[in-house]
Amino acid sequence: STWRWMEMIVRRAPGVTHAAAEADLTRAFQQSWRQMYAEEPAWGSVEDVRPHASLGPVQLERGPQAGRDSRVATWVSGVALIVLLVACANVANLLLSRAVSRRREIAMRLALGVSRGRLLRQLLVESLVLAVLGGAAGLLIANWGGAALRALFLPSDFPADVMTDGRTLLFLGAATLFAALLTGLVPALHAQRTNLAGSIRSGARDETYRRSRTGTALLVFQSALSVLLLVGAGLFVRSLRNVEQYRLGYDVENVVFVSANPRGVQLDDAQRSVLVTTMLETVQRMPGVTSAALAASVPFWSNEGRGLWVEGIDTVRNLGNFVMQAATPDYFRTMGTRILRGRPFDQTDGETGPRVVVVSERMAEVLWPGREAIGQCIRISERDAPCTTVIGIAEEARIRTLLEEREYSYYIPAAQYGEAMYPQVFARVAGDPETFVEPLRRALQAEMPGAAYVSARPLREFVDPNLRAWRFGATMFVVFGALALVLAAIGLYSMIAYGVAQRTREFGVRLALGASAGQVVRMIVGNGVRLVVAGVVIGGAIAIWAAPRLESLMFRASTRDPVVYGGVIAVLLSVAVLASLAPAWRAMRLDPNVALRAD
Repeated sequence: STWRWMEMIVRRAPGVTHAAAEADLTRAFQQSWRQMYAEEPAWGSVEDVRPHASLGPVQLERGPQAGRDSRVATWVSGVALIVLLVACANVANLLLSRAVSRRREIAMRLALGVSRGRLLRQLLVESLVLAVLGGAAGLLIANWGGAALRALFLPSDFPADVMTDGRTLLFLGAATLFAALLTGLVPALHAQRTNLAGSIRSGARDETYRRSRTGTALLVFQSALSVLLLVGAGLFVRSLRNVEQYRLGYDVENVVFVSANPRGVQLDDAQRSVLVTTMLETVQRMPGVTSAALAASVPFWSNEGRGLWVEGIDTVRNLGNFVMQAATPDYFRTMGTRILRGRPFDQTDGETGPRVVVVSERMAEVLWPGREAIGQCIRISERDAPCTTVIGIAEEARIRTLLEEREYSYYIPAAQYGEAMYPQVFARVAGDPETFVEPLRRALQAEMPGAAYVSARPLREFVDPNLRAWRFGATMFVVFGALALVLAAIGLYSMIAYGVAQRTREFGVRLALGASAGQVVRMIVGNGVRLVVAGVVIGGAIAIWAAPRLESLMFRASTRDPVVYGGVIAVLLSVAVLASLAPAWRAMRLDPNVALRAD
């Protein structure tokens, strides 16, 4: 069955496996099906429908059946950790540079009797103070960001106040301590290896520049991590663009869905028929409504499937999921679903007339490969049911999921549905659907019996939650990728600027001996670009290896898209050049006389 409407909360007995409990529930479900529909063969036998139970945790996104939103959130959590590592590497590099410039101070402290352990604690405390200040600032930003995320991606009643969430605050404390240790340990250990005599004799600036291999490694590390984040951002942005441009088989922007909830009002089939007819006529008379139709199913919310039998095919259901829509004749015009061949059903296709059906293009290809589907016979609900003739081929429509390739849709007239239609209407409007929601609701509420009430929603609200994973992934990857890129640029600039300051005398000598300013600039920029290239190579190799693990979260996008990788490389190299130009510009403008007199 394609129904997903029944949910129950059960407690699994101790010692019973997941598979055994699921099998027991399925047997109970099938037994109930036999009892309920023994006199109603239109619903199909258990053997034909094969209803089954699926056992999962109450909080579905935490269990083995976690959806795409949960998996994207897990990846985003990993991305946040990567950004934290980039920030830690950046701060560690800055503290390392600071420690190098404090060599004489540290050497004097050690010479005066300060123990290395006490010095290590001092440096770690300094990094802890920085981490605490950063954590406090991050908490304020996270509180603002939580509200922004809730507004963009989460229900309005979803709690997003990080200030009162004990788990969030505990994690913040652990992350702050981790960052303090990670950023302070490298410069502290470097300071432990200080040579007392050499450091005390050295001046404010070393006679020769010595590049820190640790600092270089940290900078390459930042660049590599930035590649990973930017590749992920590029892939999610490409997927988001693909899914937003994807044709669903119907229009989304100008359609409003209106439904009535009886709320305890008992209606027989005749009364329900009168109600749905009244609703349809009322909606059709509303100003700004260009067309309206009754329909039994709603995309991404409710759907129905019945047993199908086609001559020459043993078991149709093995070919995929076949989703049925029963609707009034204006359905295709209202929804914007295109009829590719043949014709839609119309007013002449009534309850007593020949049974007709419109099938989707891919359904026609699957059931009658290489043959014309129009005029073919399908038997619906029962093996010996009257022949239902295919009269038209419609474009493929997404009803249940965006990614299921073996999902096919077919349409029958509401008059041949076999039961009273549920009171729900689709309306195509001329303008913003949000502005029609309240007028439609008020007009229909006046027609409701007793305590029944009407709700109206733009069709977009049913579709948007299915795009949320890609929007969330693209937004967060882009934000974190940009943050990592900025941090890497700051780290590269700081390291090169520090190097230029340390090599002032060397550059003065080069300029005095005839080196051109352009040569000095090329040397400095080249050093920065080489560091980033090393990070790009390492990060690119890791991304190519890791990206296929994102395959299930992509929408019609290759995880090895050369455009994405090429764009990431271009961005990082551009950032490397820009971050190196400012220090290079200062070096180019050095006066050799002043530089040679520098301490």
